[in-house]
Amino acid sequence: MKQDFPLLKQHMNGKPLIYLDSAATTQKPQPVLDALHRYYTTQNANVHRGVYALAATATDLYEGAREKAARFVNAHSARQIVFTRGTTEALNLVASGYLRPRLQPGDEILTTVAEHHSNLIPWQMAAKQTGARLRFLPLEADGTLDLAKAAPCITPRTRAIAIAHISNVLGTIHPIQELAALAHQNHAVLIVDAAQSAPHHPLDVQALDCDFLAFSGHKLYGPTGIGVLYGKRELLAATEPVQYGGEMIDEVELLDASWKDAPWKLEAGTPPIAEAAGLAAAIDYLEARGRDTIQQHIADLTAYAYDQLSTLDSLTLYGPKKRGGVVSFNLGGVHPHDVATVLDAAGIAVRAGHHCAQPLMKWLGVAATVRASFGIYNTRADVDALTAALREAKGLFDV
Repeated sequence: MKQDFPLLKQHMNGKPLIYLDSAATTQKPQPVLDALHRYYTTQNANVHRGVYALAATATDLYEGAREKAARFVNAHSARQIVFTRGTTEALNLVASGYLRPRLQPGDEILTTVAEHHSNLIPWQMAAKQTGARLRFLPLEADGTLDLAKAAPCITPRTRAIAIAHISNVLGTIHPIQELAALAHQNHAVLIVDAAQSAPHHPLDVQALDCDFLAFSGHKLYGPTGIGVLYGKRELLAATEPVQYGGEMIDEVELLDASWKDAPWKLEAGTPPIAEAAGLAAAIDYLEARGRDTIQQHIADLTAYAYDQLSTLDSLTLYGPKKRGGVVSFNLGGVHPHDVATVLDAAGIAVRAGHHCAQPLMKWLGVAATVRASFGIYNTRADVDALTAALREAKGLFDV
């Protein structure tokens, strides 16, 4: 599959590029690039409003992408899919448009210390603005969630649980279906950040029984600037718009206005039409290659990476052995940025820093980590190259 990704054919610092930062953003296969080019050269028009043929074509393309996104997560209906700019905007929409109007002093929102800032700060703000309380489910030493310990934290005061399906740092895979059952027993909603799981794990929102779920197109081998928010029909209907203007209105008077039904009332202005075309192409690409096959490939590759990196002295791995396609580590007392710089000289692109998870870094007792994350284009040879480069870096830094 690596041959399908034009960017991966280039060299960096005189070495063949080995891209290990797919948790931040994935590279794009040729069919996605073709879809973007085709839209702008043959299909470009605004949607929903025009009666001419080109506008109808663009509208069919945009709403067809919504249908594909619904099938991708096994939603009952395409009307349960809201297009956003990404996971961040989707979670903010839930926080501001659905949850915040329903919070009162003494209510509780539950999350974990391992969340990406996008799945923490919206709930911080909702709590501050309403007098609600933000609480944190306990994690085990490896970052996993013990349901027996989590269950007592979920009470009649709980209004929402917001959690990542897969941690962007530890790779931890959380038990979403079981958390949904606990949330619903207490009349709370479960909100899932699926940014890391959507690209490589088959998603079935009906089986998971989550209330909201969000993911980003650019982590799904699609374009930047588009994301998906899934919500149960009655919850989207109860979600208030947080942006106002064209497209989302039903009737407008001088002093009042009414909205369309969901999802359109939550998509003010000209939507990401080209990006929707690219997202649809990305979904087609993944489904043609088999989502179960992709999941197995990422699981096998990540397990192999964990085993190989475990052979290096002075290297500390964070998180459980069974994980999503992310491996975070530190090499002795060497700053992660220095490690990443040495790897870059070998043509290996990894992420170094706090990964938008500063509370988790403090929980781990470190300032930052190095993170290698895998995509469908990565191979065991890439892992071997990473391991060899780290072994050389270990000697260079004498750790």
